[in-house]
Amino acid sequence: MNDTPARLLRLLSLLQTPREWPGSELAERLGVTDRTVRRDIDRLRELGYPVTATMGATGGYRLVAGAAMPPLLVDDEEAVAIAVGLRAAAGSAITGIEEASVRALAKLEQVLPATLRRRVRVLGTALVPPTGDGPAVDPEALTVLAAAVTNRERVRFAYRKDSTTETRRHVEPLGLVPSRRRWYLVAHDMDRDDWRIFRVDRIERPQPTGARFTPRSLPAADPAAYVTGHRTDWGTVPFRVSVTIDAPAGRVAGRLGDSPGEVTSVDDMSCRLDAVRDDSPEWLAHRLIGLGADFQVHEPPVLVEHLRAISARIAAAIP
Repeated sequence: MNDTPARLLRLLSLLQTPREWPGSELAERLGVTDRTVRRDIDRLRELGYPVTATMGATGGYRLVAGAAMPPLLVDDEEAVAIAVGLRAAAGSAITGIEEASVRALAKLEQVLPATLRRRVRVLGTALVPPTGDGPAVDPEALTVLAAAVTNRERVRFAYRKDSTTETRRHVEPLGLVPSRRRWYLVAHDMDRDDWRIFRVDRIERPQPTGARFTPRSLPAADPAAYVTGHRTDWGTVPFRVSVTIDAPAGRVAGRLGDSPGEVTSVDDMSCRLDAVRDDSPEWLAHRLIGLGADFQVHEPPVLVEHLRAISARIAAAIP
């Protein structure tokens, strides 16, 4: 095997099998001399692959765990299994790995041959995700959006505000944020010239446009802070909020930009938000209304004022 890159890939594939490989056996498999094997092993080490060598009759070469993650070689069956597993993890919103699953899935599907991508999709449709409180999210849509975020590529998609209203959007996607079994896309809306938060389960037919963009300055530390209302352009001072909500804590927690422990259970049918907030009282007022549950504000008075202003606008809009 005179093609050095191809030989290195073949050698790496062999070493990824968890066993000791005598140099003579590697040389026979590759059709080269023992000296060439030693030289190729040194090349792999220079590339970051931790290959150890042991002496003796039972010794040989072995690829071991290192300090950093080197590129891996997988065969077709392994690639399909990994992709299907990542789709399941992304769609299930498993706490702590949702975003990493989507990033890995986007990288993997970008290099999968078309035939393998079809196999992944067929197998993915046969999986039944675990039941939960969150809406179903299409892993393929997540993959498309994650790739667009990584590539800094504008995207067009249809967006459903409700069961009857659909709008077309043209955006510059900045980040995907998982929160309480929901996925959110933070993006700059080109037609509205403003930042928007989109629920991914309401995004349909996302299509990259091929147009690249330079990311704009987000008025928050990062997309996750923007979703939770911690914006830097409101100029608000911290305020204490206390609200009793006629809904179970599990239904409310995470939907008010709250941190762990700020929403506590009162009983099976009600909970309480107690916290010091640094976001906007007006933003919080809209989030409280969006819960679809009755609530009573104990403090601060400014939150009550915003709720009264919203109520007056709603009343004026109704004939």
